[in-house]
Amino acid sequence: FCSSGRGAWSPGPQIWGVWEVEAVQLKEEGNRHFQLQDYKAATKSYSQALKLTKDKTLLATLYRNRAACGLKTESYVQAASDASRAIDINSSDIKALYRRCQALERLGKLDQAFKDVQRCATLEPRNQNFQETLRRLNTSIQEKLRVQFSTDARVQKMFEILLDENTDADKLEKAANNLIVLGREEAGAEKIFQGNGVALLLQLLDTKRPELVLAAVRTLSGMCSGHRARATAILHAVRIDRICSLMSVENEEMSLAVCNLLQAVIDSLSGEDKQEHRGKEEALVLDTKKDLKQITSHLLDMLVSKKVSGLGRDQALNLLNKNVPRKDLAMHDNSRTVYVVDNGLRKILKVVGQVPDLPSCLPLTDNTRMLASILINKLYDDLRCDPERDHFRKICEEYITGKFDPQDMDKNLNAIQTVSGILQGPFDLGNQLLGLKGVMEMMVALCGSERETDQLVAVEALIHASTKLSRATFIITNGVSLLKQIYKTTKNEKIKIRTLVGLCKLGSAGGTDYGLRQFAEGSTEKLAKQCRKWLCNASIDTRTRRWAVEGLAYLTLDADVKDDFVQDIPALQAMFELAKSSDKTILYSVATTLVNCTNSYDVKEVIPELVQLAKFSKQHVPEEHPKDKKDFIDMRVKRLLKAGVISALACMVKADSAILTDQTKELLARVFLALCDNPKDRGTIVAQGGGKALIPLALEGTDVGKVKAAHALAKIAAVSNPDIAFPGERVYEVVRPLVSLLDTQRDGIQNYEALLGLTNLSGRSDKLRQKIFKERALPDIENYMFENHDQLRQAATECMCNMVVNKEVRHDRHGAHGLEKRLQILFSGCESQLLWRDGDHPRLLLSFSRPGQCSNSPAPTSQWLEILQRLCLHDQLSVQHRGLVIAYNLLAADAELAKKLVESELLEILTVVGKQEPDEKKAEVVQTARECLIKCMDYGFIKP
Repeated sequence: FCSSGRGAWSPGPQIWGVWEVEAVQLKEEGNRHFQLQDYKAATKSYSQALKLTKDKTLLATLYRNRAACGLKTESYVQAASDASRAIDINSSDIKALYRRCQALERLGKLDQAFKDVQRCATLEPRNQNFQETLRRLNTSIQEKLRVQFSTDARVQKMFEILLDENTDADKLEKAANNLIVLGREEAGAEKIFQGNGVALLLQLLDTKRPELVLAAVRTLSGMCSGHRARATAILHAVRIDRICSLMSVENEEMSLAVCNLLQAVIDSLSGEDKQEHRGKEEALVLDTKKDLKQITSHLLDMLVSKKVSGLGRDQALNLLNKNVPRKDLAMHDNSRTVYVVDNGLRKILKVVGQVPDLPSCLPLTDNTRMLASILINKLYDDLRCDPERDHFRKICEEYITGKFDPQDMDKNLNAIQTVSGILQGPFDLGNQLLGLKGVMEMMVALCGSERETDQLVAVEALIHASTKLSRATFIITNGVSLLKQIYKTTKNEKIKIRTLVGLCKLGSAGGTDYGLRQFAEGSTEKLAKQCRKWLCNASIDTRTRRWAVEGLAYLTLDADVKDDFVQDIPALQAMFELAKSSDKTILYSVATTLVNCTNSYDVKEVIPELVQLAKFSKQHVPEEHPKDKKDFIDMRVKRLLKAGVISALACMVKADSAILTDQTKELLARVFLALCDNPKDRGTIVAQGGGKALIPLALEGTDVGKVKAAHALAKIAAVSNPDIAFPGERVYEVVRPLVSLLDTQRDGIQNYEALLGLTNLSGRSDKLRQKIFKERALPDIENYMFENHDQLRQAATECMCNMVVNKEVRHDRHGAHGLEKRLQILFSGCESQLLWRDGDHPRLLLSFSRPGQCSNSPAPTSQWLEILQRLCLHDQLSVQHRGLVIAYNLLAADAELAKKLVESELLEILTVVGKQEPDEKKAEVVQTARECLIKCMDYGFIKP
């Protein structure tokens, strides 16, 4: 081959002729094997021939013949694929169409097979075989549709099985599961509803058999989801009082299922299902407010009923927490909250004031009082003006003061327990209630009582009252001696551990300030040692051991304490086991302790000039503990990971309870971010489910928490295989949090690691690139391509190069424009070092080396060509190979660009490299150069 006097290596034209002849011979050989019914040999011959020819007519014949072999050997997927390839070459290939029809029919894809034979019948209307196949497929399709849509018969059969007392267990379970699945599908749900299904489901509820009642509840839940009219009809048919009584049972699975049913009803009635309701369905439901108010009223009644189990009470509180306060304070209407305050606040206060050790106590779980405190807090925060808050406070004051009774100590106990519960909710309100006449005096009197239950309640109230430094200072003056006295004299472990926590809390009032300590040197370490001892004592009940974690949550502000704690592996693992238990009240304490141990709390920046000024004016200057330096923090992180912190965090994130508040989620996000700091630890985090656990934290919670979780996700996504870190569909949920970090309000490291994470994701699949594009990330990525910071520019450019593989991105003005500008900068010489050095962001260079990514490349300049030519002659074979790959992709991208390249000295370089004898080391380099020359021959720029 030659052009303009320049020579280039390539096989001569006679070799191509030999290949074509051999392909024809192999085809004939395959035909002979086929006639002899040796279909495997025929398939082999056709496959060999396909590798040797580029002639489209011959290719179509070979694919069509191999499809016939596939039909004979019952390899229907391969047959359909081969027939499709033949059809791609010639859309009117009638034999290929019919063979694909036969394969698709055997695969059960009747509608697709019907289309193919319909096309065949159009091309040859008189062919009786085609007409017969057309009739047969039409009949089969109609029968399939009839079976699919005869849901009435299926539903009736299922109910017959379920209502038959003689049905065996396996058949019963299968029918119940099928009914649940059917209820979750729109068509199935409607068929059940229209076919007297609700009445039959009510019969299942009457059977009193737990497995059947559960199946009925779950089916009803599916039928209510996303359909307001159906939800209204089901609510009236089943009745809210019956639903609440079902939720009140002691069975956890049943209570949760009924709670989900009620939530589905509430979502549909309030429009939270995001479905559009119009026409007939909208006309059926005139006003849902009455039904919603009735549901709320029954839930409030459940709170104070002795017939309701602790689990049922928890579910009622969860539903109120989720549905009454506004989700967005920008919404004006808070009528639900006002209704609950007027009609139910006293009932909630009654739950908060329950004392488990008193005989009059309602059935409770470990979580009940905390859920009630959180509800009070949410209701108080949802009030819009001072008159509403004053009204709320007056109800609380009247309730508490109405409980004080010199003749009845149990009532006094309920009053102090109520104050204690409010202090765990809206603290400012609780603080005001502490100032009520007689409250503090009653707390002190209860501390001195001989009855242990009184001491227990009083000590807890003192602990919750000393949350802020100002209040703690008051109690240090007035209550520390009292707590110490109780600690020394009591023999009850439950009281002892609580008084210890009170002392822990007061001892940590100085926070992380090393120079501000409330107690003598070594006192906090002794308190922490005792807390760890109780924590590891499995013979103590869970509720009491929780207080040991509460104490550590305060004491671990001290660096000596946290350092000792992470070295106590049994204590760490005991805390993690408690975090996984059914008692969710421990979540905040565990999260706080882990934040302290990892130093992931916010630390104010120390300005040296202000420190000097403070010292000069003899003001207190906060001091950092020596063990809060980075090397100590890194060591603590290593030990936490080794002890299994990730599995505990993953379990905490899954908690489906109002106790997992947005503040707790933020703490968990902070811990995850600290744990992800070292790239070497991220593999361990991924292996233990950390990547999956971070996704909900990045999507829900406080703004700070979502940013922290998104940053942790970016760190993982930047260095991990997304298929492993975020398996299945979860990987698509990672995109939005990463895109949210591409904001000028975020710091540089967050921007950079988000870009690295998006680069990694965008290199995995086109579906992920499509998701990134739909999240409108392109303008932000483009902006970072023009940043002054080198690493940000490189990361953004690399990400954009991955993104332009997507067709929509290439046609988008941001993607195309940004890439073109960026490539001009990269190839102008000012950043050529990035392209020379093997090992400096090799992914970046490779991203320029993918076919299809160069179509937007700028016209070559002398500098650009010089860089490319030097790359193609580079001493390092790996760099030279990459340069040749870039050259090949530029040649393949555009004929006009390829022509300009051939007219330059690049053709001579390709010729020199391609003529070399390929040894083992240079094989890839020489082969790539020859492929470049063959591409030039295909264009006709060089000739034999």
